[in-house]
Amino acid sequence: MDAAVTRLRADGFAVRDQDVARLSPFVRHHVNMLGRYSFLLPEMPSGLRPLCDPDTTEAR
Repeated sequence: MDAAVTRLRADGFAVRDQDVARLSPFVRHHVNMLGRYSFLLPEMPSGLRPLCDPDTTEAR
């Protein structure tokens, strides 16, 4: 998300700090009410994928 926000700001979009402060990678139905989370993620072979270009009509 940080890469996306940085890109949006670099492209001239007004991204407010108070909006960024509310961003979360968690979707509500994935919240574990016991407070235990697992962050074991598979290794990504080439790092982050490139961001989508909003000006294209390609399928995502």
